[in-house]
Amino acid sequence: MKHDLFKYTVFILLLNVSFIANAAIEFEGKDKDSKLTVSGELRASYQENNFENKASDQKIKFNTAILNIGYSSSDIFGNFQYRCYQFDTLCDFSALVQANAGYHLNSTDNLKVGLQPIPFGPRQFWDSSFYEGINTTMGLQDTMNLGVNYHFELPSSTKVDLAYFAADGGNYYGKSKDAARYTANMVKSADLMKTDLNEKNMWIARIDQDLKFLATEDLNVSVGGSYWYSEIENKKNADDGARNSWALFNRIHYKNLNVMLTGGKQSIRNKDRFSPYSSTFGSYDGEYDIANKGFFYTVNTSYAFKNVWDSFNITPYMVFSGFNKKEKGFDDSQRNIVGVAWDYKKITLYTEYMMSKNDPFIGGTASSLAAGDDGKWKNLLNMMFIYKF
Repeated sequence: MKHDLFKYTVFILLLNVSFIANAAIEFEGKDKDSKLTVSGELRASYQENNFENKASDQKIKFNTAILNIGYSSSDIFGNFQYRCYQFDTLCDFSALVQANAGYHLNSTDNLKVGLQPIPFGPRQFWDSSFYEGINTTMGLQDTMNLGVNYHFELPSSTKVDLAYFAADGGNYYGKSKDAARYTANMVKSADLMKTDLNEKNMWIARIDQDLKFLATEDLNVSVGGSYWYSEIENKKNADDGARNSWALFNRIHYKNLNVMLTGGKQSIRNKDRFSPYSSTFGSYDGEYDIANKGFFYTVNTSYAFKNVWDSFNITPYMVFSGFNKKEKGFDDSQRNIVGVAWDYKKITLYTEYMMSKNDPFIGGTASSLAAGDDGKWKNLLNMMFIYKF
């Protein structure tokens, strides 16, 4: 009863904001230098696949409600985001995504504290799709953790992020034991035979360099790299392991064409006697195992047709992503996406087709990102309707 009251309260709060405003609500300070903005999204989805026959997926249904609160002034800024999802019933999974505050040191440098995106890889999102590549399921892309990030820029067109995250993003409301998370984190499994890990003291650094000698009026190129070190507490044997991961990336923007390449290595030592080659992660209210060592990649290409008609934009894209595992006998994982984003003012429609193999979120099992599953290609048609207010 308490759980039902909680999820309906969250949903009604998010829905009321959408009814109150046809657009984002803005409140200006007396000096007009500060602004508080309340906005959000409502999402509906339609899916078809070749790996299961669920009539519930072959119809349009409510997917997500999102509440955003932002604050900005000449010195201080902040962000808050909460999401309510529907898998089977209304708001059966909900989570805090961002809650942070920052201070502008000058026009380019800032210090931000709280639950926020980690500076690993080229940016928060490594590709143009809605579903996102398989590196999101691995907890490398679009990852939110609790800590502090110092961002500064040099005269040489170099952007640097130095960050420390004390803990992961946390477990919220869902049916699972410890996997009601927006971000894929190491979790305490409901299965006693799986790992019980806690990642902490994460040190992450990123350098992003614009290549000015290649730049023209239409062309911009940048390269960069990031490194991630953390301690991994094994709660079964009170021993500490570690993560050492790195990523290199290249971004090319020519007129309306965007290409983004990301590749790197994951290396986790979990100090687990019974599962030394994989670790249990959880996200979106489900848990699964991920191989401790391997190489990951994402190749993203998109082209934007802007103002095709009265603010109507069309952006086709292709995403190739994968995880090549180092352990012998572990099958590699792939998630490839072809799609189009259709934007008109407050409305966006994503239509995308996914081809995936050894993927826990697309026809796979809890072992897909570790040893693998049946190794067959699974296909998913995903259509996502988004209304922004």
